[in-house]
Amino acid sequence: MPEIVLKNVTKRWGNVVAVNDFSLKIPDGSFMCFLGPSGCGKTTTLRMIAGLEEPTAGKIYMDDKLIYSAEEAFSLRPKDRDVGLIFQSYALWPHMTVFKNIAFGLEMEKLPGQEIKKRVQEIADLMAIGDLLERYPSELSGGQQQRVALARSLAPQPNCLLMDEPLSNLDAKLRVDMRTELKRIHSETKQTIIYVTHDQLEALSLGTQVVIMNEGKLQQIDEPMEMYKNPKNLFVGEFVGTPRINMVRGDLIEQEGQFGFKSDGIFFPLKGIEGLRAGQQVVMAVRPEDVRLTKPGKESSFVFTIYSTLPAGADIFARIYKNKTFFTVRQEERVIHTPETAVGIDFVEDSLLIFDAQTENLLGKTSLIKKG
Repeated sequence: MPEIVLKNVTKRWGNVVAVNDFSLKIPDGSFMCFLGPSGCGKTTTLRMIAGLEEPTAGKIYMDDKLIYSAEEAFSLRPKDRDVGLIFQSYALWPHMTVFKNIAFGLEMEKLPGQEIKKRVQEIADLMAIGDLLERYPSELSGGQQQRVALARSLAPQPNCLLMDEPLSNLDAKLRVDMRTELKRIHSETKQTIIYVTHDQLEALSLGTQVVIMNEGKLQQIDEPMEMYKNPKNLFVGEFVGTPRINMVRGDLIEQEGQFGFKSDGIFFPLKGIEGLRAGQQVVMAVRPEDVRLTKPGKESSFVFTIYSTLPAGADIFARIYKNKTFFTVRQEERVIHTPETAVGIDFVEDSLLIFDAQTENLLGKTSLIKKG
């Protein structure tokens, strides 16, 4: 399995820059998820790795082997890059059985019949479709068709598997089931997988690493939980997480000798962060699960008011406000609060993210200074 390296890759269509000076190393055996909004450049990047699009500038390597160089006007043909492709459309041959669909690529390689039969059976068993080999695509469910498409791509034993929104045509339950299967298959095969999605839950649950793109640029690459807890900028913080992160714009100030953050007439006394000073305009952000509801009389908390309560199965979320400042809270207690009920709030230690208001880059993490 190869390590894939992109160096200063750019793709333009006229005046439109789809991917801008993009550099990335994809480790051997990783499950790398590309995440971002529609039009951010993630599918274009995948297609350039596959050889279906040629970059305007930059180089692409598989291990130490150059597969594309704009400077040298060199591009290895897609069929020689040894990658498997799975797209949103399963593209199964309707007149062929499941066996023939899986075997198609192997027959193109002119492998011996016994080798084809052996490999098809092995991959079909891995995908739990071994009993469907004589059926036709029209006789299969959406989930079964997706398994056949995946088996067909894995059968030739490619160096790398490229997947572009492969689960988007499935209903919610089947998507969850297929995520589980993809995780299992990656664990068993150690296959290098590059996976494009706009679904942040999918990326966080599948990826060993997640790449976030926006407007053709790399925003952050990290392990899923590290990205969730420590977003490098506001875009990443807001794009990753459901419900979305709470954000409040305001200023760092000194009030009665105490450093803190002030917005909408509310002063939050904070522990200092190296390099931050009073007078800076910032955005304070906190995840819903890091906000705690307390009794309104508790000395260390702020008094807010319940705006609404939103039960969501295993979780209950509360929307609270003070003046014009709102927070979404994931409640620890399974209590349905009446609107306009007074509550106190507190924050988990070291959970307040401070971003620069102009650059939107993360400046640091901090905590409230408790009263009393």
